[in-house]
Amino acid sequence: MDGENNLCVVLHSKGDLRLEERPIPEPGPNDVLLRMHSVGICGSDVHYWQHGRIADFVVKQPMVLGHEAAGRVVKVGSAVKHLNVGDRVAVEPGVPREMDDFLKSGRYNLSPTIFFCATPPDDGNLCQYYKHCANFCYKLPDNVTFEEGALIEPLSVGIHACRRAGVTLGTTVLICGSGPIGLVCLLVAKAMGASVVVITDLSSERLKMAQEVGADFPLLVTREDSAQDVAQRVAGRLGKQPHVTIECTGAESSIQTAIYATRSGGVVVLVGLGAEMASVPLVNAAVREVDIRGVFRYCNTWPMAIAMLASGKVNVKPLVTHRFPLEEAAQAFETTRQGHGVKVMLKCDQSDQTP
Repeated sequence: MDGENNLCVVLHSKGDLRLEERPIPEPGPNDVLLRMHSVGICGSDVHYWQHGRIADFVVKQPMVLGHEAAGRVVKVGSAVKHLNVGDRVAVEPGVPREMDDFLKSGRYNLSPTIFFCATPPDDGNLCQYYKHCANFCYKLPDNVTFEEGALIEPLSVGIHACRRAGVTLGTTVLICGSGPIGLVCLLVAKAMGASVVVITDLSSERLKMAQEVGADFPLLVTREDSAQDVAQRVAGRLGKQPHVTIECTGAESSIQTAIYATRSGGVVVLVGLGAEMASVPLVNAAVREVDIRGVFRYCNTWPMAIAMLASGKVNVKPLVTHRFPLEEAAQAFETTRQGHGVKVMLKCDQSDQTP
């Protein structure tokens, strides 16, 4: 690695995205150094680039983007037992910094001091070489590709959402929004036994993709549709109201639809993030005992995701619609911003651009 470069995609401030060389990091005793292979671009990466912040997370200093990643181990910290040089791994980007009550109870994603790739001020892994806590690097079986490994991050959002929703054999599910997160929720809901899934979107192109990956009823909606009307259309398609609604847009009207559409005693899970305040029919939910549950990232999902991919229970490969070499990051980000395709993958290893 001596003399090798470490090209990184760095956001300096709102709208100022640069490719720059940084030193190759040295792993600590509990870390591994990875040669990054495939890193997906997330809507949050684009949001930081376009707006310089997400809620209270503000870009105040240059930050490496990227948090959907897989790579190969090239150096192993002295205390690391479970990984070796050459291992192919998927990276879980959220690493707790302290053993607080959230970590002890197994909900480490809620720890206020957690490290998280590409959330200010923590650097992400859209670079050639990246150092990460070895405990949060998971070895990939030979039949799972690097790109599938990188897609475990968005897939984990779907796993966590479906777990929070209680999706199981025979559950009927409504998913609001057919972007990358809506699609992974669809894949996971089906794998967990959902009998029927209805999915909504404003875009017929996105709904076509949803149908290709297993949606039973794609439902085209418009901005003019009232929440109650959409809820009635959902019930019409299913023959009754869904047990569970997974809301992936963050749009106020869609949250309203989610509540109206869900059957009494059911669950609404809010995955999409919109404005801090939203006007929703809370009393409707209350008197019908519709539980409203939030989702913040995920926890304890990587082992399940790897098992799902290795066994063939879930196929995420169709989600990757565009690939760019790391050197063309600007074009890759622009492609994502314009909403083309589903998932844009950056290939960080010039000597290996395979999936």
